[in-house]
Amino acid sequence: MKQTRDTAWWYWLASAVLLVQALSGCPLGFTPVIVLTLIQTLHFWIREGGLDPRGLAAFPVQVRIGYLSWLIAGLADPTGLMHGIQLAGTSAMVLFGYCPMARMVSLLPWNRRQALSLRLVVRTFLQAPTAGNIRIQAN
Repeated sequence: MKQTRDTAWWYWLASAVLLVQALSGCPLGFTPVIVLTLIQTLHFWIREGGLDPRGLAAFPVQVRIGYLSWLIAGLADPTGLMHGIQLAGTSAMVLFGYCPMARMVSLLPWNRRQALSLRLVVRTFLQAPTAGNIRIQAN
């Protein structure tokens, strides 16, 4: 898939770099990547709905809220495993256009039209990247 280097891609690239720094023991820790994710979330919220609370339901905003939630939850993980997984997912987004967080968010009840099943989960995660990260299928 040909990647476009849009604003979102640059945000994810910067997030990956900041995650590497945090995981490498940077004195600032995870603060820079958390701040960048807050800025990114606010940017997409304004872009999608202009701070209207309904803009929070926009899929790109949900993905960034999920990413921020994972970042914060990972602070309680002394092994660093959650942030390691997050770095792998962010790297997949930057390098291949495959966004695991978008795929997870697409499985939330309000984002799908079919019952949650193992088949749906497998199809969601194994589907090749597309423009917009995921393609919702009817079956």
